[in-house]
Amino acid sequence: MMDIFYAYSVTNWVLILLAAFIIGLSKAGLKGIDMMNVTIMAIVFGGKASTGIVLPLLCVADIFAVIYYNRHAQWPHFWKLIPWMMAGILIGVFAGKDINETLFRKIMALIIILTVIIMIMLEVRKSDKMPDNKLFVATTGLTAGFTTMMGNLAGAFSNIYFLAMRMPKNDFIGTAAWVFLVINLFKLPFQVFYWKNIDLHVLQTDLVLLPALLVGFWAGIKIVSKIKDDSYRKVVIALTLVGAVFIFFK
Repeated sequence: MMDIFYAYSVTNWVLILLAAFIIGLSKAGLKGIDMMNVTIMAIVFGGKASTGIVLPLLCVADIFAVIYYNRHAQWPHFWKLIPWMMAGILIGVFAGKDINETLFRKIMALIIILTVIIMIMLEVRKSDKMPDNKLFVATTGLTAGFTTMMGNLAGAFSNIYFLAMRMPKNDFIGTAAWVFLVINLFKLPFQVFYWKNIDLHVLQTDLVLLPALLVGFWAGIKIVSKIKDDSYRKVVIALTLVGAVFIFFK
């Protein structure tokens, strides 16, 4: 176990501890900030390899989020998204296994930029009419599933869905917590057995990162509790924009 501390440089340890802290913040409700974690992990491990490091941490954080926000989950939205996201994951499993690393990073950057543009358009429109057609749900779910397998980026597209539904802060976080717990557990076998991205070395690294994640989750709970419902949408969009800039200039 001690060998794991010598596996990375001091700089890399600082970066991945920061990324674990950000995962905790995100799962506590600071949606959008998770893309900074994606960028940091990709810098240290590479785009596709970083998904294996991150996934077990996401699963742990999802469990804490479900425990804390469970009572706020909106199950109709959960059941609308889950089948489409699973289908998107299956597409990503086979499309992403042997993808070129440079192309992979470019795809992630384009996805985030597109996401931010859509979010800003939704906010500027200031419409209270909620999109409820099946095409919107299917497109959002498939894209979220595909991007979560390719680079743990589903948060960006799920944010679009929940923002479009005009969900209150706690309903947003509680529903997302359940969606991602199920989706990340669904991804796990594909990462272990098909992409072979998760092994004992990865789990040892994640174990060291776990305290930083828990501190981030605690801090996130404190911060989110101080954000009013009407400000939460703006915070999500702003954090998503910051994350997009991180990925684009990585």
